Amino acid sequence: MAAISSSENVTVRKMLPILSASTVGTAIEWYDFFLYGFFSATIFNKLFFPLLDPVTGVLASFTTYYIGFIARPIGGAFFGWFGDRIGRKSVLVTTLLLMGISTCLMGLVPTYAQVGILAPLLITILRFLQGAGVGGEWGGSVLLSLEYGDNRRRGFWTSWPQTGVPLGLALAAIVVIITRALFTGASFTGLGWRIPFFLSVVLILVGLVIRLRILDTPAFTKLKEENRIARAPLVDAFRHHWKDIILTALLRSGEQAPFYLFTTFVLGYGVTSLKIPLNLLYVGIIVAAVVSFIFMPTASYVSDIIGRKRWFMIGTVLMALFAFPFFLLLQTKNPVAVVFSMAFAIGICHASVYGPQAAFISEHFGTKLRYSGASLGYQLASLTAGGPAPIIATLLVAQYHSYVPLALYIILMAIISFLSAVALKEYANKDAQLDHDEVRTPARVTASDA
Repeated sequence: MAAISSSENVTVRKMLPILSASTVGTAIEWYDFFLYGFFSATIFNKLFFPLLDPVTGVLASFTTYYIGFIARPIGGAFFGWFGDRIGRKSVLVTTLLLMGISTCLMGLVPTYAQVGILAPLLITILRFLQGAGVGGEWGGSVLLSLEYGDNRRRGFWTSWPQTGVPLGLALAAIVVIITRALFTGASFTGLGWRIPFFLSVVLILVGLVIRLRILDTPAFTKLKEENRIARAPLVDAFRHHWKDIILTALLRSGEQAPFYLFTTFVLGYGVTSLKIPLNLLYVGIIVAAVVSFIFMPTASYVSDIIGRKRWFMIGTVLMALFAFPFFLLLQTKNPVAVVFSMAFAIGICHASVYGPQAAFISEHFGTKLRYSGASLGYQLASLTAGGPAPIIATLLVAQYHSYVPLALYIILMAIISFLSAVALKEYANKDAQLDHDEVRTPARVTASDA
């Protein structure tokens, strides 16, 4: 496949192989990641922590779930270094394999009843490897779209890898529903839950076939030709972009924390506290994923027109405003209200900020350090917002027996995102941030000419 050489040549037709490679691979990796989240909220406490009381068991299950989030910035730093040194494509193939192999092995892990303490230890190690794979995946998939695309539609192009999240989410929920229908009662906790993990093998093969057909991005290829590859991209990213890394991590607070409340915590909370049928919650997630898949590129396209900052701030306000209505609708236990609440929270509120976020974060870093810088900014939010969210929510419900603290928690996260967006620069419809050595080059040329 030939590289797209200029913005004038960037068309949907020419971008389609690139968007397919980034989106399909990302969807497969998120399918793997969400499977663990679904089961950690519903059955892993019984399979791997059976000696603990129900609340402590759920907390322990969510703690192993959090291990994946701890691994994400580590994976982002590790694979970001290689992505900035040897290229985007090779790293994306590696992360896909890492994620797929880890997920398949999860299906083979024995339970606590079979091997004792070794069981949660093994599942935790594999969860860490899962997180490392996701940590390296995001930066590469987004940069494929960004560095092949043009400035005018940067938000739209980079939103497609983001749609891998709702695709993976829907696929995981559908597979779980089918598996629960085929394996009922003890057969599900015995063998049934393992089947979705084994199915990852087929998905990984599909993703590899698509990704191996693409070339590296024109921007990175040009860096190699000019011999301008960063020697220490991770160190340089912190040295030249520490403020952007911190702000982009905080930027994700109002998206990350609510998302894992809406998709993971809500499963255990809805079944245990509200007595909502689990399959109804999965249906809500599937409907929400469909809405999100449609709305995410739409919101990102609008961000190309009115500006990333302005749209992102609107999205965070919307998230804060829907915090209380989300839980109030769940309290009704009415199937239509439950599905609507999840569809609006995930498909509209979350999608409105998550879609444009890919461009908003990555355009703050120059090509030399973009994989490392963008990955760090994106993945550090896993430590501060995404990973802790289900744990914090479980503790709040156990302490206060009310949804009010949960809604206030979402509002607080949204405020942090809003303020972070205010502090970041606007690059919509402009060239992305230049590398630090490119910024100084014109000054040297001018002085020499004078």
